[in-house]
Amino acid sequence: MVLQLLWLALLAAVLILLSTAPGLRRNYPYVWWCLLGYPVTVVRVRVTWRRLTTNLGLAVAKRPGRALLGDMVVRGDPLRPAPPRIGVPKLRRGGLDVTVRLHPGQVPDHFHSAVEALTHAWRVHAVRLASDDRGFVTLSALAWDPLRTPVVPYQLKQRALRAVVGLLEDGRAWAIDFRRAPHWLVVGATRSGKSTLIAALVKELAPQRVALFGIDLKGGMELSLFEDRLSALASTRTEAARLLAELVAEIEARMELCRTVGARSIWDLPAKLRKVPIVVIVDEVAELYLMATREDKAEVAEISTNLLRLAQLGAALGLHLVIAGQRVGSDLGPGVTALRAQLAGRICHRVSDPGTAEMALGDLNKDALEAAQRITLAEQGVAITADTDGQWTRARSIHVTPDQARRTATKYAHLAPAWPGLHVDEPTEGVYL
Repeated sequence: MVLQLLWLALLAAVLILLSTAPGLRRNYPYVWWCLLGYPVTVVRVRVTWRRLTTNLGLAVAKRPGRALLGDMVVRGDPLRPAPPRIGVPKLRRGGLDVTVRLHPGQVPDHFHSAVEALTHAWRVHAVRLASDDRGFVTLSALAWDPLRTPVVPYQLKQRALRAVVGLLEDGRAWAIDFRRAPHWLVVGATRSGKSTLIAALVKELAPQRVALFGIDLKGGMELSLFEDRLSALASTRTEAARLLAELVAEIEARMELCRTVGARSIWDLPAKLRKVPIVVIVDEVAELYLMATREDKAEVAEISTNLLRLAQLGAALGLHLVIAGQRVGSDLGPGVTALRAQLAGRICHRVSDPGTAEMALGDLNKDALEAAQRITLAEQGVAITADTDGQWTRARSIHVTPDQARRTATKYAHLAPAWPGLHVDEPTEGVYL
């Protein structure tokens, strides 16, 4: 009697789960995936694995496909080839990972051609392949497109100078890590998602012990949302030139301090002498290089030189650049090309001209360049990102509303170090930070 009641309860639970599955998938997709999507997909993986690998030529016979019959060698197809050994599918956020042990003679490229077939057989959005260990590949199945509505998972611990700004196309968090790639180039046309990405970046950096500086030559329209958290905001080219000159003086002072102590970077300094890291965000960099009159030439040359010095010297001294613009090309001058070479992190949204995409990704990977040029108007916020490892992937930033930006700036305004430069009538003496 008790056993029958248990079976009835189990059957009722299954029926309730099946009846509520459409609503769960629509409103609570992660709950639906854990309760229903993942178990069903695991069953599909197990049931279809042998047949899939046999049809795709990935199964290998334990005995050779030829035998000696009298004085003749007979060749044929093995009757029961052995599929590659598959591990236990592991649950992940919005998908699953399964490790496959390669047969001798197999390489990951053999599985690349099978990814599309696996996607259809397992009835998932996509299957990605990675090989981090010799003799093994990892197949990652995604239940849905993570770039459709990116939601960044909650992080228990936040690392300094690392900002999670969205999701990658494989479902992992998209992070801009300044300790990994000290400087970043961000390009994108109007309404491509570039401003949203910068807002997400500043929102993530605001709670950290970081000094934020802004150069926004669109009258400060973009970065003024975070003005309370910024130590200084330059909204004209004259202000930008003065701020960059002060920052150069700051890194020179830090160089002298490191030399005195015998340290190769500020991270090697004793804790009591270590300086606050600086992140400088330049929005619409092309405005810094445009020359309308002959008088502008000297100012542009000074700005170009100081920006390049900050890029060349800043990484070890705790100063990091984020250079953003709608159009970044060699036509702006040799200073832009030299600056681009120092920006290891690259992010390219939809752009209006091929030259800007070439400037951002052309020296890294031709496939990345082609992928960037295929981003459509409907894919606002989608970008191609690459950093120091030479790998590239599609990503999408989270949406930060103007109200969220203002609230964040107000909440963490007390963390903005005072800077004796812009917006100060009588600069105080002493160390800047």
